[in-house]
Amino acid sequence: MGAVYFLTLRQLGSRPRLLVLAMLSAIPVFMVLMMLRGNTAPSVSSFENFILAGVLTGSIMPLMVLAITAPAFANELEDRTLANLTLAPIARSRIVVPKLLAAVTVSAPFVAVSAFLTGEFAYLGDLRATLAVTGGAIIGVALYAVVFLFFGLLSTQAIGLGLLYIVIWEGFLAGFVSGVRLLSIRYYATALMHGLDPRRFAGEDQVGFGMALGVTVVVFGGFLYLAIRRLRRMDVP
Repeated sequence: MGAVYFLTLRQLGSRPRLLVLAMLSAIPVFMVLMMLRGNTAPSVSSFENFILAGVLTGSIMPLMVLAITAPAFANELEDRTLANLTLAPIARSRIVVPKLLAAVTVSAPFVAVSAFLTGEFAYLGDLRATLAVTGGAIIGVALYAVVFLFFGLLSTQAIGLGLLYIVIWEGFLAGFVSGVRLLSIRYYATALMHGLDPRRFAGEDQVGFGMALGVTVVVFGGFLYLAIRRLRRMDVP
């Protein structure tokens, strides 16, 4: 597992990808600073619904994770190098898990710093609120990563599939159709933020912290199982 993990780190941690992550991670922070410089400061609920739920967890974070995670398998499928791994006499889980860990290792620090600075500036140094935002964002990274890793095993066009998912499901449907939110990663990320600090997202119709954590574990485990099963059963060129 260690060899696959470090090899994937080198593949995913290229300078152009890291530069993209750095630029994306700066967007929520920049938006908060611009909002604070304005003549009329937004309400807390407006900030949470627009910046945290809409921009950070619903747009920027999944884009960052997609840019790193989808190529973990999709590039190897396109280059026909995945066979080199699957021919080795190791369990498929020992290929999927280290690739997932490598993708989270690369993307999570950028998301964590972005979430921390966004919360720190917006909540004026309220440490509990800032840590709640950061913790929920990191868990969201893990969920998005396992979903996009599965997409990478479904198609060489995983980036396109991921963009459709982000724009249509997490962006449009989850934002305007209440029932869809229960199947939205950003909904549970914000629910976890609310659970870690009940003052945050207090006006939202959030599920309890225990249920949010339970659904998170089920979704993560379910997509991890699907990814392993897909790699085990697919015909690798």
